[in-house]
Amino acid sequence: MPLIKLLKTSTFRLAVIYLALFAASAITLLAYVYWNTAGFLARQTDEAVEVEIAGLADQYRQGGLPLLVHTVIQRSRDPGQSLYLVLDPAGRVLAGTLDARPQVEPGPDGWFDFDYNRKTLDGIEIKAARARAFFLQEGFYLLVGRDVQERREIESLITNALIWAIGLTVALGLVGGLFMSRNMLARVDDINRSSRDIMEGDLSQRLPIAGTGDELDQLGRNLNAMLDQIEALMIGMRQVTDNIAHDLRSPLNRLRNRLEVTLMQEASADDYKQALEKTIAEADNLLGTFNALLMIARAEAGSLRDSMTWVDLSETLRDAADLYEPVAEEYDLSISIETPDSLQIWGNRELLSQALANLLDNAIKHGMPQSHDVDRSIVVSATRDLQRPGRGVLLSVADRGVGIPESERKHVLERFVRLEASRNTPGSGLGLSLVAAVARLHGGTIELQHNDPGLKVTLFLPVSGR
Repeated sequence: MPLIKLLKTSTFRLAVIYLALFAASAITLLAYVYWNTAGFLARQTDEAVEVEIAGLADQYRQGGLPLLVHTVIQRSRDPGQSLYLVLDPAGRVLAGTLDARPQVEPGPDGWFDFDYNRKTLDGIEIKAARARAFFLQEGFYLLVGRDVQERREIESLITNALIWAIGLTVALGLVGGLFMSRNMLARVDDINRSSRDIMEGDLSQRLPIAGTGDELDQLGRNLNAMLDQIEALMIGMRQVTDNIAHDLRSPLNRLRNRLEVTLMQEASADDYKQALEKTIAEADNLLGTFNALLMIARAEAGSLRDSMTWVDLSETLRDAADLYEPVAEEYDLSISIETPDSLQIWGNRELLSQALANLLDNAIKHGMPQSHDVDRSIVVSATRDLQRPGRGVLLSVADRGVGIPESERKHVLERFVRLEASRNTPGSGLGLSLVAAVARLHGGTIELQHNDPGLKVTLFLPVSGR
């Protein structure tokens, strides 16, 4: 995988940003540790010198210069890290571990750092020291200090360790960023390949899931679910197209043939009138199909929500039953109504009436009992949902016909789906599709149940969808 491509990934950029923040935090922390460590060692050195000065000052007060010189000579025999020097006014060394006065001017507080020569078994070494000097009475000079070479070496060791630690942190962070970017980019490339296959028309492809449960897996699952829905919609669209072509071809052919036959032969005014009447009837059926499609589309788009108001569902139900009562009687069926008075819901009266009309029309056409001993009534009911008090109502239409197999109940809610393979009986297969769309528009659900025998279609409609 090209390095330039890795460096351009958002994962690498995020890793670099995190590395910069982490390095800044580490540098701050290590600098604090160094400052405290170096400061502690410096304070320890100064305190040791101050203790030495206090001791010599006490000797000087007790015995004057002779006792001070004697004490310095005694301490110089085994000085350890301590440094001493006593000079007379002429600059001659009276006692101490140094051969001469350092050529360094003290600071305002009397402290100064300098280098000195120290004799060892291997010769003479240049060491670092820190001291404080005083001029005594009559021009005598006193210097008290300590060797700080070890302290400087420790500070240098700490400094080098900090530099290496920061360098290794940055290097390992960059390597880790490249490694993470490589793995992430590999997964993204897999997703891109699958996406290209999908864009080229292979809707069966799905995004790969690594099984780690991370964000990419969650994104992949959601996109795969979306692709499943898109594929289902595409398949449904093809089926709808096929069904439209089948359902509209026959009436259009009949319409054209009727007009062609009428024009080809001599006909009376009554013949022309009958042909035109039948043509208008065919056109009305076609317009009904297109109007149903348009109404389903508007319901699914939610464009009719603005026209919602409080609807008396009981009154709407009775009006629909009164309208279809004569049609039911022609089929030797009856319509039974079960609903309380003034059952109010928030909805679109026109769509609710159309949904009830579709359910009653289906119940009349397909609700003919198979046996004469079976009740021949179509039961239309609306009740308050007792399981969800105050939240919604249940609207149902039940017949005693052949019903719908359980395996087909979800399928018949799709557009242009008809259980009759020959599709010769009147109808477009849009009735239950419109009912389902109206239920979704109102925030409700539709359920098809076995009525033992027959079919019971139940709608749950919220009292208020606002």
